[in-house]
Amino acid sequence: MDIGIDLIEVKRIKQLVKNKRFVERVFTAGEVKYCNSKKNYGQHYAVRFAAKEAVWKALNRKEISHKDITVINDLSGKPKIKLSAKYNHLEKGLFISLTHTKEYASAVAICK
Repeated sequence: MDIGIDLIEVKRIKQLVKNKRFVERVFTAGEVKYCNSKKNYGQHYAVRFAAKEAVWKALNRKEISHKDITVINDLSGKPKIKLSAKYNHLEKGLFISLTHTKEYASAVAICK
């Protein structure tokens, strides 16, 4: 079992998402659509960035990129991780918890 954690300042990510290349390199189209639909979009981008970092650390696979990791919400709103087709066999046993405030976003990922 492995664990990953990440903490990020919301204002840092909010500044970075002004750069279209950063957004295209890190986030999937679905994540962009979701985050842009929110009033406090910076918090939502930041927590997704933290989730990608935490998952990357928990999986301990250097070849996985940010865009291979997608944060989705199930029907109840609980966050889940979807991995790209090449890595989707790793999804089983992968758990994520997210939290954010006005200033910080954090994520913890566990890989059984």
